[in-house]
Amino acid sequence: MLIREMHYDFKLKYNKTDSQVNRNYLVPEIDWLLNEAEGIFVKVIAEPRVKNNLGFETSQRTIDDIRSVVVSDISTPIVNNTIALPSNYQHFVKGTVVLRKGDCPLSKPVRVLIKQSDDEFEKSPFDNSNYNWREVVGTFNQNGIQVQLDGTFTIEDAKLTYIRKRAYMHNAQDFSSGTYLHPSGATLNGSVNCELPEHTHREIVDIAVMLASGQVQTSDYQIKMNKLNFNQLI
Repeated sequence: MLIREMHYDFKLKYNKTDSQVNRNYLVPEIDWLLNEAEGIFVKVIAEPRVKNNLGFETSQRTIDDIRSVVVSDISTPIVNNTIALPSNYQHFVKGTVVLRKGDCPLSKPVRVLIKQSDDEFEKSPFDNSNYNWREVVGTFNQNGIQVQLDGTFTIEDAKLTYIRKRAYMHNAQDFSSGTYLHPSGATLNGSVNCELPEHTHREIVDIAVMLASGQVQTSDYQIKMNKLNFNQLI
C-alpha cells in the first residue's frame, strides 16, 4: 500500500466515519503511530524479547516479512579488534571474519559467535576464540562488536548481515499546509512509503490502530488486541 492508502486504512479501522465516537487524528499523528507500529513489527520479527514461535528466519513467513530491510554480508572496518557498526545498523543477524595466523589466512570466513558480557567464556578453553576450531567470539560494546582473541591469530575482512533502520514514512502531502515539522526539526513534504513488503502493511496499520485505541481507551480496544493475537503479532 502507498502511505496514503495506509492512512485511509487507519481511519477506516479506527472508526473515523463517526466523528462523535473517536477523536480526529491529524496527518502527523497518524504518521507517528504508523512509524511506531512499524518499529514494533520489526522488533517482534527480528528477535522478540519473550521467546515465542516468531523471530527472524524461524519460518519463511518471518523471512518474507522484513526481507526488504535486511542488509547482507557488508564489509565493515575493524579497529582495535572491534567490528564497526554501520550508521544505518539496527539489529544484528550475523557476522563473519577472516582469520590470519602468521602468513596463513583462512580461505573461508568463520562466523562470529556473540556472547553476553557477563559470560565467563574467557576462562574456558572450550568457549573462547580458537583458530584451530574455526571459532571466534565477540561481545557488543559502545563502539561495535569487540572480538576476543587469544593472541595467536588476528582477524581481517569482517562482514555483517543486519537489519537496517527504515526511512520515516509520512504523508505530509495530505496535511493542511502540504508540509509539517517533524519533532526532530526536519521539514517533511511530499510522501515516503513504508519500506517493508506490502503484505505487512495491513498488520502495521492494525498495530497503529491498537496503539491509538489504547491511548483513548476505546470500547473496542480488546477486539483490536485480539486481532493482533490472532495474527500472532502481539
